[in-house]
Amino acid sequence: MSTDDDAQAAATDIMCCASCGNTEGDEVKLKTCAACKLVRYCSVKCQKEHRPHHKESCKKRVAELHDEILFQQPESSHLGDCPICLLPHSLYHDDATMMTCCTKIICDGCKFASMAHHEMEANLESKCPFCRKPESKSKAECIQNRMKRIEKKDPDAIREHGVWCLEEKDLGGAVTFLTQASKLGDAEAHYQMSKLYRDGVGVEKDSKKEWRLLEKAAIGGHPAARHNLGGREGSKGRYERAKKHYIIAANLGQDDSIKALKQGYEIGFMSKEEFADALRAYQTAKDETNSSQREAAKDYLAKREGW
Repeated sequence: MSTDDDAQAAATDIMCCASCGNTEGDEVKLKTCAACKLVRYCSVKCQKEHRPHHKESCKKRVAELHDEILFQQPESSHLGDCPICLLPHSLYHDDATMMTCCTKIICDGCKFASMAHHEMEANLESKCPFCRKPESKSKAECIQNRMKRIEKKDPDAIREHGVWCLEEKDLGGAVTFLTQASKLGDAEAHYQMSKLYRDGVGVEKDSKKEWRLLEKAAIGGHPAARHNLGGREGSKGRYERAKKHYIIAANLGQDDSIKALKQGYEIGFMSKEEFADALRAYQTAKDETNSSQREAAKDYLAKREGW
C-alpha cells in the first residue's frame, strides 16, 4: 500500500467507526481511542469487537508517541536557571544553595555577591538574595521553614524533606515525601525514587517502576537519569536508543555522557560528525553556566571553608 493509500485509510478511520463504519452525525458521536488517537468508535461494543484487529497497531503507535516525548531535547536541565543572574545552574549541587525560606536555588556567584554586600554593610542582617527574608540561623529553623513550604504543597520542599529523611535513615518518611513530590511531577523526586526501587530501600525492588521513574525524570530534564537510561539501553544491545539518551544528556552538560559518547565514537558506534556535534553542544552547555561572579565565588570558597 502506498503512502497516499495509508493516509487515506487513516483519514477514513478517523471519520467513521473503525468497527462498523458508522459516520458521525446528530445521533452518532464518535470517540477517539484514548491510547493511540488513530481510530474512533461509535460505541464501547464496537471498540471491544475491534480490539483484536487494532491491538498491535495501537501498541505500536503508543510506543511511538512515548518515544516522541522521551527523546525530545529539553530546553534546560531540571535545575533550570538561577533566579537572580538568570544563568543556567551547574549540574553539580555543590555550586548552588537551596534557600529554605522560598526553596529557590541560588548559584554560588549570587550567594557570594549577597554575602559580600552584607559583610561590607556590617549592620545589615543576612537575607535571602531572592525573597529577602532573613536567612535561617539553625538546622531547626531550616526544617521549620521547609515544613511551612510543605504545607503549601511546594514540590521542592517536599522532595528535599524526603532526601533529608533518607539521610536520617527514616525510610518511611523518605518514601512518603519523595512519592508525594514525584506525584507532583518533580524530576529529582522521580530520580530519587528510581534509586530506591533499584536498590530495594524502603520499597521492594522493582525494575519496571525504576525504569518508568527514570524516564519521567529524563523527560523532566534530569541529565543523570538520562545517562542511566543510556547505560540500561546499551546493556540490552539497543545502541541507537542508548546513543540518543547520551546525546541529550551531553547537550545539557553531563560529563559521564560525553565520555560514553567518546567511547562510542572510538569503537565505531557513532560518526565523527555526530560526536563533534555532541561535543560542541556539551561545551556550550558548560560555558553557559560560567560567569566572573561564579568564578569569584569559587576562589573565595577555596580559601574559606563553608559560608
